[in-house]
Amino acid sequence: MTVSENYDLYRAVIEALLRSDKVLSRQSINQIKNKICAEFGASRVPSNADILQAAIPEELEVLAPLMRKRPVRTVSGVSVVAVMTDPQACPHGKCAYCPGGPDLGVPQSYTGHEPATMRGIQHRFAPYEQVEGRLAQLAAIGHNIDKTELIVMGGDWCSKPFDYRERFVKGCIDGMNGKISRSLSEAKRFNEHASVRNVGMTFETRREWVTEQTINEMLEFGATRVELGVQSLSDETLKRVERGHGVEETIVATKKLRDSGLKICYHMMPGLPGNTPESDVKEFTTLFADSQFRPDMFKIYPTIVVKNTKLYNWWKEGKYSPYTNSQIVDLVAEAVSLMPEYVRIQRMQRDIPLHQIEAGLSVGNLRELVHKKMRKDGLRNPTIRYREIGHFQMRSKAEINAEDIEMIRRNYDAAGGEEIFLSYEEPDLDVIFGFLRLRIPSEEAFRPEISDKSCAIIRELRVYGPMVEIGQRDPEAWQHLGLGEKMIGFAENIGGEEYDAKRILVNSGIGVKPYYRALGFDDLGPFLSKPVQI
Repeated sequence: MTVSENYDLYRAVIEALLRSDKVLSRQSINQIKNKICAEFGASRVPSNADILQAAIPEELEVLAPLMRKRPVRTVSGVSVVAVMTDPQACPHGKCAYCPGGPDLGVPQSYTGHEPATMRGIQHRFAPYEQVEGRLAQLAAIGHNIDKTELIVMGGDWCSKPFDYRERFVKGCIDGMNGKISRSLSEAKRFNEHASVRNVGMTFETRREWVTEQTINEMLEFGATRVELGVQSLSDETLKRVERGHGVEETIVATKKLRDSGLKICYHMMPGLPGNTPESDVKEFTTLFADSQFRPDMFKIYPTIVVKNTKLYNWWKEGKYSPYTNSQIVDLVAEAVSLMPEYVRIQRMQRDIPLHQIEAGLSVGNLRELVHKKMRKDGLRNPTIRYREIGHFQMRSKAEINAEDIEMIRRNYDAAGGEEIFLSYEEPDLDVIFGFLRLRIPSEEAFRPEISDKSCAIIRELRVYGPMVEIGQRDPEAWQHLGLGEKMIGFAENIGGEEYDAKRILVNSGIGVKPYYRALGFDDLGPFLSKPVQI
């Protein structure tokens, strides 16, 4: 059965699975498949692999572990809840490739057909209801939800009115808590001991809106990561697509965010008008060769053509031609092979359904095709997500010997400061079990907790593997086995002995703060702080 001939059938099965209020087992999945096939009058029931070809990235993350031969639940250790703010226009206008907007009733840069957007529309963009509904959906299909990462999407976050942003975040945290609080501070306090704890909070924003004020606001909300729509490192390209800013704004925003203890994820768009595969690979190389950039994470969004955009008009007029599937696979495979071990690729394509794409990438499994291409060409994938123990166990039966796990340290300059990337790895199998990002800030750090006293900042601590519920242990998982505490100890020693840091700061998710307090950290503004004792 080909995808093109049976797309509607496959989509119906996917949507039925995601709507199911049952825990998805092999038996219940087959029951749903049989029911939908009967409704369509299909001559045979498609395989799970066939069905997954019609899924978009967000759906794949949920369904693939349940529908493939070796199911692993929540392999990266947390459940992700993405929510949408209500439709508001970007102050600068619209980029040439950007769909959506309030005139179409959907958030800027979205089509209205992405899963997160559809959930937003379903719940009238109410934060509490979006979070509550998504958590119920994840729990119903077998995911543990006690450790949840919140991603706030829907256009430029920092340009929205402060009161709206504060109410929205409060509503999201209330949704995790399962009750309405009187204030944002109360909601955050409740969440520290809730059954569903927020372990990370992400905001998407434009780089020119990253200021000391907006960073302070995001930290007070509970932010641990900020995603920037960098798109390209060419001022000429950015001007051509009417982005409204240049590369310098990326450099300034990156430094301010790093020095405030926040993780940074860049969105990059290979294939923009005027670019070539060669120039795009060069941009990816520059991102890590130039210490002004060096993001922690990536979302790679190959340029696609959708309706209601200026780019669509250019394509119709013959003024723009997007890359072919093979060009994109080759380009991304080469770019990924050149990336350092400290970067994680969050996504490799947008969540826009294929039937909404007029031209450009026409497959929904780009990541899989890139990995296949890299294996064929003998290219190593050094990035974190590919090497995580949970993902490794999904593709390999190799046994892990705990005695072969090593602590590895990597230092690199970034945005005027220094980064130390500590990780537990099995080098022979090229597997990573956990890591810590420690920053020695630049002299331009503006937060008083950071600038007033010599310090080092733990920007991220992560232990990977199938999710283990808070307070529980699983001998086959790697969370809660002390790796995190060991890395914190190493970070304290490095900060004190090598950089004369007087204290260690942590930018922690709301629901993780009790963990750090138990290790001797105290609250200091939005951070946690501990004196260095050497």
